[in-house]
Amino acid sequence: MSENELVTRAAGVIGIYTFLSRILGLLRDMLIANFFGSGMSADAFFVAFRIPNLLRRLFAEGSFSVAFIPVFTEYLQKRSREDAFLLARVVITSLTIILTAVTVLGIVLSPLIVRIIAPGFGGMGEKYALTVLLTRIMFPYIFLVSVLALFTGILNSLKHFAAPAMAPIFLNLSMIAALVFLAPHMKIPTVGLAVGVIVGGILQMLLQVPFLLKKGLSFAPRWLPSHPALRKIGILMLPTIFGSAIYQINQLVGTLLASLLREGSVSYLYYADRLVQFPLGVFGIAISTAVLPSLSREAADRDFEGLRGTLSHAIRLTMFITIPAMVGLIVLREPVVRLLFERGAFDSFTTVMTAQALLFYSLGLWAFAGLRVFVSAFYSLQDTVTPVKVAVAAMIANIVFSLLLMGPLKHGGLALALSLAS
Repeated sequence: MSENELVTRAAGVIGIYTFLSRILGLLRDMLIANFFGSGMSADAFFVAFRIPNLLRRLFAEGSFSVAFIPVFTEYLQKRSREDAFLLARVVITSLTIILTAVTVLGIVLSPLIVRIIAPGFGGMGEKYALTVLLTRIMFPYIFLVSVLALFTGILNSLKHFAAPAMAPIFLNLSMIAALVFLAPHMKIPTVGLAVGVIVGGILQMLLQVPFLLKKGLSFAPRWLPSHPALRKIGILMLPTIFGSAIYQINQLVGTLLASLLREGSVSYLYYADRLVQFPLGVFGIAISTAVLPSLSREAADRDFEGLRGTLSHAIRLTMFITIPAMVGLIVLREPVVRLLFERGAFDSFTTVMTAQALLFYSLGLWAFAGLRVFVSAFYSLQDTVTPVKVAVAAMIANIVFSLLLMGPLKHGGLALALSLAS
């Protein structure tokens, strides 16, 4: 099977499971919209949930994955499978120690983190206190999904894509179950939803274990901080913290500024972003995830002609799907929001406000998807400089556009700023 065929097939597998996950994600968001609408509880949950999610995308799925997969693939291609699995054990051990410290620190510093992420919530009051509580409950999620990201990188490098692609399904099922069976019986319903997030994270991680064992990986701890590949991963990871997560960093800017606007602005952006994430996840992220191991193998073999061909195939496949999806979301934005969300606490005014954000997010869909594929290509070549330069420029552009547009367009200006910067 050629690399192009492998990428297409892998993207298909990832896309199918991602599609199922997104359907469940929409059902989850419909339930959240019905229970909480766009009021105080919804804003508090979305900010609290975004904090570990930002760290997950920034460090786990972002910089760590794109630094680990090329190095692990290089060991598989140029050394023995035993050497590659030893590297995996060393990384698992080191990552577990670091993540434990980060999780404890995050729980302790949650009040400060909330003040920084959502200054508009103030430093006291019911909304602020609820956000801090939810942040503390959900902060261990960063530990769970960071380990999941490592397991995903190992399996994808070994050409197994199904189990990692299935993982988000279990998170959504857990959150739906929490909304239906747990949240209505709790004094603070959003606490029940936060518990569902943690249970979902545990299920996601445990799902990968049987497949890793089947591939022959041992989970026996191996503390070897002097391992040369560990240092190489660390060197690659530091600059890629920005380069591999432009979209997520810019979303943080949007959340921070949205907290300064009218109540509900954070929620409008969240619901619109979830709709954009549907085609982005099913197609854009699926293709970029599938192409990274193939590009890494070609880079390790110094097959640059093959790498160019694989990159071209991935970009064309991405644009072929995301450009029509972008047009569809723009034309049908308000009916889609009304159909999916307008019930219970989610009223017609919230539909109009969410559709406005969806319009401006949709304009950048092709850029969000294409960006992921190009970043994968740079990191397969272990070039961490170019994406960082682009990331810094994009972040500056996003901040400038946000400050200019949030006055006349309110939350819609923040969504448009993200699209322009991307």
